Amino acid sequence: MLSAPARTTLLITDRNLNVLGDPVSGWTDLDVTLRFNEPGSGSFTAPARPELLQLIAAGGNRVVVIRDSVIFAAGPIERAGPQRWSVDGADTDPGTVSVGFTDDLALIAGRVTYPNPAAVATAQTSTARWTATDEAGDIMRSLVNLNAGPGALTVRRVPQLVLGAGAGLGASITFGTRFEALGDALRSAAIAGGGLGFRTQQVGTTIEFQVYAPVNRTSGDGAVRFSRGLGNLRSYSYEPVAPTATVAIVGGKDVGTSRVIVERVNSPAVAKWWRLETFVDQRQSDATAAAAAELNQAGDEELERSAETARLTSVTVDTPDQRYGTHYQLGDRVSVELNSGAEVADVVRAVHLEVSPRDGETVTALVGSQDASADPAWVKVTRALARRLAGLETI
Repeated sequence: MLSAPARTTLLITDRNLNVLGDPVSGWTDLDVTLRFNEPGSGSFTAPARPELLQLIAAGGNRVVVIRDSVIFAAGPIERAGPQRWSVDGADTDPGTVSVGFTDDLALIAGRVTYPNPAAVATAQTSTARWTATDEAGDIMRSLVNLNAGPGALTVRRVPQLVLGAGAGLGASITFGTRFEALGDALRSAAIAGGGLGFRTQQVGTTIEFQVYAPVNRTSGDGAVRFSRGLGNLRSYSYEPVAPTATVAIVGGKDVGTSRVIVERVNSPAVAKWWRLETFVDQRQSDATAAAAAELNQAGDEELERSAETARLTSVTVDTPDQRYGTHYQLGDRVSVELNSGAEVADVVRAVHLEVSPRDGETVTALVGSQDASADPAWVKVTRALARRLAGLETI
């Protein structure tokens, strides 16, 4: 394995992507987690030299992580500390500083969707909801363009953000939103469009918002497979879990006996497991019983989130012919061979990179269904409640 300093470079830039100073030197550890359809995060520890402290203290500056000459992660600094110093040990002069950062997708996720993106927040009086019918990729690009990109109000534009690939991708959907977290809206549209992915990528002096179609890499010439026999699997933890809902009953506009109701059923899950019902509140929708596309999509999204979970956390090893960023990406379907000989195929939900000059690097891939994560159950419940409350608060 190549040494970490030869493979990994850390840069500090300003908000307009101009590189400031020299590459960060003497750093002792780097930890980065990239997530499918969510902002990533990272941190590094380095000597607390005055020139570095000055750069990380400036609001809006960014960290760029370059791995083998390719940008692995990039985004704004969120935490410029703690700073540590002691008369002996690892924190002797000049001391050390730990820097936390996120990726540029967090800047997009920090917006809400305006019903009328051309008007300021206090002038949202002419349009109740922003709605569109189009391919999911085009709707996602429009949402970003109008609320954070070049087409947004000047004060809402993310510096250097442009629209990248993704036009025409995904199924045709009907989508509506009102003062919703933009990240949540993008995830909903991605699921409704057939499981699309989205990300930000620094390309030259721009930040591209990209929509892409993940690839099924479980078979064929480009198959990605992790196993002990191939020498690219260090460990795994596998936990199959039953679905939490197999039938979604969706309530649309109006109240009482006038309320529009639709039902969505995951028939294979009902046959395999049992009928588990859940109610989805979509009172903010204008859909009717005769034109219920938006309600159907909301029910399908809930069934996707509630589906049978095959939570698989695996520690993988890069090899020349199977490497993250080259042979597979976030969102791709890959397979992992268990000790029993069975193979589990599912989506790459997160990739965790740990690097130190002394020990080299370790890459951990989290593979599993929509809710496959390391989060405890109470965190998932809290997120679900937050989504439902947000829907009520913005009616």
